[in-house]
Amino acid sequence: MPISNAAFVRSTVMLLIGGMIALLGIVGTSLWLVHKVEGYFTGYIEVREVRSAASDLLSTLKDLETGQRGFVITGDEAFRAPYDAALAAVAEKQQLLSEKAARFPNYAARMPEIERLVKDKLQELAETVEAVEEGRQAEAVAQVKTDRGRVIMDQLRTQLGDIMGNADNRLQEGVTDTVWSAGALQWTTVIGAIAIIGVLGGAAMVVAQYTRDILAARREVETLNATLEKRVDERTEELIRANQEVQRFAYIVTHDLRAPLVNIMGFTSELQASLAAIQAYVLADGKAPSPDDILEARRAASEDLPEAIGFIRSSTKKMDGLINAILKISRDGRRELKIERVDIKALVEAGAAAVGHQVAESDGVITIGDTLPTVISDRLSLEQVFGNLFDNAIKYQAPDRPLRVSVTARNSGRAGFVIEFTDNGRGIAPEDHERVFELFRRSGTQDKPGEGIGLAHVRSLMRNLGGDIVVRSEFGQGTTFVLRLPPDLSKVVRSMQA
Repeated sequence: MPISNAAFVRSTVMLLIGGMIALLGIVGTSLWLVHKVEGYFTGYIEVREVRSAASDLLSTLKDLETGQRGFVITGDEAFRAPYDAALAAVAEKQQLLSEKAARFPNYAARMPEIERLVKDKLQELAETVEAVEEGRQAEAVAQVKTDRGRVIMDQLRTQLGDIMGNADNRLQEGVTDTVWSAGALQWTTVIGAIAIIGVLGGAAMVVAQYTRDILAARREVETLNATLEKRVDERTEELIRANQEVQRFAYIVTHDLRAPLVNIMGFTSELQASLAAIQAYVLADGKAPSPDDILEARRAASEDLPEAIGFIRSSTKKMDGLINAILKISRDGRRELKIERVDIKALVEAGAAAVGHQVAESDGVITIGDTLPTVISDRLSLEQVFGNLFDNAIKYQAPDRPLRVSVTARNSGRAGFVIEFTDNGRGIAPEDHERVFELFRRSGTQDKPGEGIGLAHVRSLMRNLGGDIVVRSEFGQGTTFVLRLPPDLSKVVRSMQA
């Protein structure tokens, strides 16, 4: 349905505003999430430092106690070395824990009690060691046997263990928050990209719709009957589909035709480089060319030039094939349709008979339903459609089972007839269901000759007949092509000309 200038401007502005909002949303949310991740990471490092300091202090106190007990029990000076080393490190470890814990109020609140317990523990250890040094080993052993040292150490383990346990919980929460933020950032990017693509797609549709023949659309609206709303919806769907086809076709032409040109340009440079070597030999201005010039000229004439010319020739041949395929589909679109009564069942039977010997080679069977209709359409186009489908079924049959092909139909009322062409061949992967209808696109293992124009040609023919074709397939199980065909093409043509 045509749109007015005001509506066009309004839609364009709204789409631009929507795109800007989506972009700002992506940027703002991404910055916020990145800031949160940085905060989580910083907190993770700080908590990890507190835990490490608490663990180091507890380990040092254990080493100190171990050395003290060995010295008290045995009186051996060998135990004084680890005791003295641990004793020298306690103050440093305690100071480090105090500095790291100061960043967290709940940890800092525990430090006075920890410092008191450490002081008591050091005093208890010093008393026993001093007693042994003064020869009062029995007194030192008796003092060790009391629970004073153990109780202090248990209290220290509890205090430092609580810090480490709390730190472990914080670390786990930090990891969880970081993972969540990373996931949220990913989804924000994906959703924002989808929104921007939707805005761009909407803008393209608005522009394409606005460039239609406004006068013809207005005349059509004036002559619509009671089915106005349905016909407008159908026409809008056709416009969108045509615009998508134009966009895909433009991409194919620019992409696939450009590749041979790039090859030609590249090997033209090779020709130019080789020509320079030959010129150095031929245009030597009366001077005798050097052996290197002669060798380079011979190499250019015998290797480089033939290779470059061969690649240019093959690229030109490829481009010629692509252009011929495009012209073939273009000619089909311009060909004047010969509208006549067509018996679909008889037409399919004729197509099956043409490939019957190929199907029989694999013990295959073609089943044709009794409900295939008679329609008013273009016979040549339908022959080409079913011929291509039979060829594809044979070409891509599964090697491990006989080929089975069935053609059935049903009447869908106003939507026309639905014809299903089913085979038990290789099947098509889900991501390729739409791709197989694109020009020069193929799916699956490329072990069969072809240029990727067959199904694109079939879809072009079906849409010229006012219908369409889609595919249902499961990879490795088989494929069903679903054809929608209007019962009377002449009515479709009159409707389009109205």
